[in-house]
Amino acid sequence: MIVSAIVLLSIAALLGVFLLSFVLRGKATPKAIAFTHGPLAAAGLVLLVIYTVQNSLAPVASLWFFVIAAAGGLVLISLDLTRTAVPGWLAVLHGLIALAGLIVLSGFALGFN
Repeated sequence: MIVSAIVLLSIAALLGVFLLSFVLRGKATPKAIAFTHGPLAAAGLVLLVIYTVQNSLAPVASLWFFVIAAAGGLVLISLDLTRTAVPGWLAVLHGLIALAGLIVLSGFALGFN
């Protein structure tokens, strides 16, 4: 289950980098990619929550990083859908927080806890 979460979150991260390139250039983001990125990340987060609930030794720190990143992602998509300019700093911060979660989660899965 944890490997599936890492795979989903990694694919979401790759799509996120692609979306970030549009935001930083001030261009409209491709909505198909945005509407794929979010659900993939959410699915990975759900798997991580299930894993955390079922195991006493769990990657709680990475879960918090992803919850905070998800909140930022909701703000970003709502700004994007209302055609409000998405602040580049917020998009970068969202990505960095999610990346921190992915690094902590990967370290946990590899036994670096």
